[in-house]
Formats: sequence, structure tokens, C-alpha cells
Amino acid sequence: MENVLRPLIVIGGSVVLTLIIGWVTDLLLRKADERHGETPLWGLLRRGRVPYQLVLCSAMLRGSYDQAKLTREHSAAVGQTLTLVLIGATAWLVVSIAAAIVESTYARYARANHDAARVRRVRTQVTLIMRVVTAIVGVVAVAAMLLTFPAMRAAGASLLASAGILGIVAGVAAQSTLANMFAGLQIAFGDMVRLGDTVVVDGEWGTVEEITLTFLTVRTWDERRITMPVSYFTSKPFENWSRGTPQMTGIVYWHLDHSAPIEAMREKLRDILRECPAWDGRDYGLAVTDSTPNTLQVRALVTAKDADDVWTVRVTVRERMIGWLCQQHPYALPRVNTADATLPPGWPAPTASTDGNVPRPDPDGVVARRAHEPPRTGRG
Repeated sequence: MENVLRPLIVIGGSVVLTLIIGWVTDLLLRKADERHGETPLWGLLRRGRVPYQLVLCSAMLRGSYDQAKLTREHSAAVGQTLTLVLIGATAWLVVSIAAAIVESTYARYARANHDAARVRRVRTQVTLIMRVVTAIVGVVAVAAMLLTFPAMRAAGASLLASAGILGIVAGVAAQSTLANMFAGLQIAFGDMVRLGDTVVVDGEWGTVEEITLTFLTVRTWDERRITMPVSYFTSKPFENWSRGTPQMTGIVYWHLDHSAPIEAMREKLRDILRECPAWDGRDYGLAVTDSTPNTLQVRALVTAKDADDVWTVRVTVRERMIGWLCQQHPYALPRVNTADATLPPGWPAPTASTDGNVPRPDPDGVVARRAHEPPRTGRG
């Protein structure tokens, strides 16, 4: 009877006690979250109740398993398994607590600071810091698990002796990976690019969606994802439209006929912008920037609060101005001129010859004089 009751008491008591302690802890965190609504820390800590209960249960079972006297021939293996579970659950709990603290700190900072660029910079740094902490805790947990095996402890001296050579070899072999890792830290704390920034890389326009220690993901306007190594942003130039203030100036070009009504276009541009919600009202302008034998190049400048709005303003101005020109001033659109050329003063009007060709005007009579000259022979 004792052989049955003792295991049930040990194992069942550990599980029940774990559930009770976990429920009480979760209840206290819930009340603290309701009492302190200004910080999300207590609510975020509740996400770690699963690893917390796993740590409690594995620790209780590990400490009382010998008293259960189950499978004595496999007691060492079961104890080793419980130790590994305890180490893994502890690492999971540490990462969860660190994530809760970091996230709550960032949330309080974001509420207190209204500078969007600074908030994105802190968000980038927080994300990379959490990745570094997770990697460090994971490495320490794996190392602790390996050291629980006697064979690993015996081989520790030889591993440490060869660590220098292995480190050199690994550094040479993974030099691009290490370069990306250092570039990721440089991006995070050098404020070069942040989450949510609008960038142009390799001719592609998009928004920074994810930054890790080794790669960076840009979401383009057509919802494609471009994944690039972070070392690209530390070794090559790129456009960051969100650097400093997000305000931008957009340009719209038209190629029109020389008879285009420029003054009327300026007034129409003003009317279009007043009806466009994306225009921030800072500035606008319209000017002729170039001319060709057939067209004029007309440029409009518009402003907006960010890259998305400046795109909206540009396409709105372009579409509505072209529509207005087509309806009110169709002569201003580019066309192929097929009219007769205007001759300089004093040139006679050309007359058609008997063969139907129009001779070239000869106001000085050069061609006529050459017609009466005798033909030249020989070298003279």
C-alpha cells in the first residue's frame, strides 16, 4: 500500500501545489494590474505563468523524486531529465520576465514622448536588446544542460584548452555573420535606421518592418518583403525619408505645349491642393523648368507631413491637372506640329516645280548663277 500511496502523494502533491501557487500568483498579478493601470508590467508578467508553473513543478519533483521510490533502476535518468527541464524552464521564465520589463518600460516611454522618430529609435533598440538577452540566456541554458552530464564535465578542460584555436577558426569562418551582428548593434545604437522608417534601397521604396542582429526586412508599397543583411546599411548609401522630420516635398512634372496657360495652372494647383486632405499647407509652387523644340517642362512642388501623404498629393495633383487641361485647355497638351514653317523676312514663297518637288528658296541667286556657268573640265 505504501508503494502506491507514496508516489501518488509525492507526484500529486507537487502538481496540486504547483497549480495552487500558480493560481495565487496569477490572482495577485491580476489585482496589481487593475490597481496600477498606468503600467502594463503586471499584465505582461502574467504571460509567464506557464514557465513559472513549470519551474515550480520540476523543482518540486526533482527535490522529492527520491522519496517516491519509483523505478529505482532508472532514478538517475529521471533525475537528469527533471534537471534539464528545470534549467530550460528557468531560462524560459527569465526571458519572459525580461521581455515584460522591457516592454513595459518602452510602453511608458512611448506614452510620455510624442516624438515619433525617437519612439521608433527606442523601439529598434529594445527589439535588438531583447534578441541579445534571449541569445545569451539560451547559450547559458544550453551550457548548463551540457555540464550536468559527467562526460561533458570531464571534457571541459580539453574544450577550454582548445577554445582559443576554435575561436579563431570560427571567427574566420563566420566573419560575415559577425560583421552583420556588429552592424546590427551599430544600427540599433547609431540611429541609422529604425523600425517604421521609410527607406529607398536598390531603387525600391518601402518601410522597415523588422530589424534583427543579422538581417533587415523592408516591406515595399506593393506588399513585397525585401530581406537584406544589416551590413548593407553600414557599407552602402541609402535614402532614409524618415530621418529627422518626416515632412517631405514632392515633385510633379508635365510636358505641355508652348501655349500652355501657366498662370491659370498655378491657380488650379492652389485649388486642387486646398481640396486635398493630404496636403499639409506648408508650401506649393509651379514653374517652367525646361523647354524643348516641341514641349515645355512644367514642375509643381507640393508638401506633406510624411512619405505616404506626399505620394497621395502627387498623384492627386497629376491626375486632376491633366483632367482639367483636357477639358478646359486641350490646346496645351503636347502635339506634333504639322503646320508650314514660317520663312524669315525677305524669303520668297516656295513654288512647286514641274516634277512636284518644292525647290529650296535661293534669295541670293547662287543657284541661278551656277546654272549659267560653263561646266568645269580637267583639274582646273
